Amino acid sequence: MADDLDRRCVNAIRVLAVDAVEAAGAGHPGMPMGAAPMAYVLWTRFLRHYPGNPAWPDRDRFVLSAGHGSMLLYALLYLSGYDLGLEDLRRFRRLGSRTPGHPEFGHTPGVEATTGPLGQGFANGVGMAIAERVLAGRFNVPGEEPIVDHHVYAIVSDGDLEEGVAAEAASLAGHLRLGKLVYLYDDNRISIEGPTSLAFTEDVGRRFEAYGWHVQAVEDGTDLDAIEAAIRAAREETERPSLIRVRTHLAEGSPNRRDDPAAHGNPLGPEEARRTRENLGWPADSAFLVPEEVLDRFRAAGARGAEREAEWRARFEAYRRRHPALARAFEDALARRLPADLAARLPRFQVGERVATRAASGRVIQVLKEAVPELVGGSADLAPSTETYMAGEPDVTPGSAGGRNLHFGVREHAMAAALNGMAYHGGVRPFGATFLVFSDYLRGAMRVSALARLPVVYVFTHDSIALGEDGPTHQPVEHLASLRAMPGLTVIRPADGPETAAAWLLALESDGPVALVLTRQKVEVLAREEGADPLEGVRRGAYVVAGAGEPADLLLLATGSEVALAMAARALLAREGVRARVVSMPSWELFEAQDEAYRRRVLPPHITARLAVELASPFGWERYVGERGRVLGVDRFGASGSLEEILPAFGFTPERVAQAARRLMATVGG
Repeated sequence: MADDLDRRCVNAIRVLAVDAVEAAGAGHPGMPMGAAPMAYVLWTRFLRHYPGNPAWPDRDRFVLSAGHGSMLLYALLYLSGYDLGLEDLRRFRRLGSRTPGHPEFGHTPGVEATTGPLGQGFANGVGMAIAERVLAGRFNVPGEEPIVDHHVYAIVSDGDLEEGVAAEAASLAGHLRLGKLVYLYDDNRISIEGPTSLAFTEDVGRRFEAYGWHVQAVEDGTDLDAIEAAIRAAREETERPSLIRVRTHLAEGSPNRRDDPAAHGNPLGPEEARRTRENLGWPADSAFLVPEEVLDRFRAAGARGAEREAEWRARFEAYRRRHPALARAFEDALARRLPADLAARLPRFQVGERVATRAASGRVIQVLKEAVPELVGGSADLAPSTETYMAGEPDVTPGSAGGRNLHFGVREHAMAAALNGMAYHGGVRPFGATFLVFSDYLRGAMRVSALARLPVVYVFTHDSIALGEDGPTHQPVEHLASLRAMPGLTVIRPADGPETAAAWLLALESDGPVALVLTRQKVEVLAREEGADPLEGVRRGAYVVAGAGEPADLLLLATGSEVALAMAARALLAREGVRARVVSMPSWELFEAQDEAYRRRVLPPHITARLAVELASPFGWERYVGERGRVLGVDRFGASGSLEEILPAFGFTPERVAQAARRLMATVGG
């Protein structure tokens, strides 16, 4: 039964949100004020968390998908006793503060996900719930108390539910029957432009029932007991994810701005802030005031978390004694430790062997499934084409206790956002696959991968117009340049099987997202010169595969399948006495991370005749070819035709490359 102290605790959240937004001169006070009651009930009566150890493995996860309401989360973290003080709240939205405008993973203690782009947090939670199920299936021992057994909670907004990525993720969650997923829907019916009825009039509850969710409604968002009863019922529903629609009011507690769209993204203003404090029973002119009894109530929940964490650790130590190998594997998975001999275990490829890099990647994955048991992933209904299915491993299915192969369906955006959620959760190494051209469909989530430094592996196949008959709708042109423009994303386009194996190793070693860009067509394993090590070469981003030990008149730079094309053109030029050095550049990002001395060794400044060859937009290559160099690229959309027709039509043959090189040298020489 709610008491007066409960009411004061709820109002403390509201006042802190109002005061922080006023101090910043910007922000979103309305959502935290309306959602404060449901957040209070969740955090003090249900959420298993411990401020003293925010990374406790079996804690419940909480995602504020409505990231614009970040002061709701910061207030909860401060009040609960996380390493966040009132001074941090006073510096809300200031440069360098630990309370940025939207929550950022890894920046603020207790923040489980970077949210703000609407719908992303919703889909992240689905990935977290998948990770929980996978880990429970792998590590829990039947007949014993589980070591993986927690819920994923989120507060979502109408904006989240309008975004397509949330619809994709909700459909997937319902299909998989993720019963550990409990979402509170902040149904305040206000958007930036006005009432949500301007554009959003569907019956959300019926939609989610159709997805296979357990749906409840709380019509009074200030009724703490009703909220508690709904969360309890959601926890008891183990076969379906749960959505609780809570009817709230924007800026609840404000005498004059309640349900005012202006309160969504603007401060209340000094006078209305004063009146709001007074209306909520706070001293009107005292900002950031938190009564001791309020802190005591919140921090008692933190103390209970300490007890739960200690109990879990004791249970895990007993588990370690009974199952030392499983316990060690659990800790290795959480720490992202790789086998010391992983490089030696990767598949080998013979010089002259013709194998598509997507197929080479598939061979690597079949090795990795044994060497890295926490590897989990799938594709957007393209596993046969992307060659990403782990043969012999179980699927993640509605009735499964675990699994490793994920079937995301044709849901690229939700796939990527769920992969982010799996990476946030930890204990698994997530990857997802689709065609490179469809990276456009998941770009929003991939950007968050890069922003949050999440170790997600993206497998993009069918990497150029050379995929052939499917035509320009499926032939990527601008996509490599677009991916390379994204800060924090490492793009690797390997030339052949050995570079593909190296790329996978580096992807698993990376602490951020990596995009592997792979061919549909077969490419020949290169005959590299002695000393040209593909593993070291990929690790450094670029290296000389031919012509390193002799003077050169010309540099031929290429990535992916075009490295073999450059090698063939080099042979033609050699007959004419032209000395060409071929440089494979699988990753611009990794090359830029090398010291200047290495970069100058690979690309000697005195060689100004430089020709870059890539079956993609030439945009960006100017940094490597310089003012006097040229790029043989693709500056228009592709066409439908066989590989044998497409490449000559677009000028990608050894003869045409050699011809472009001759013209370049004539220009440079002149």
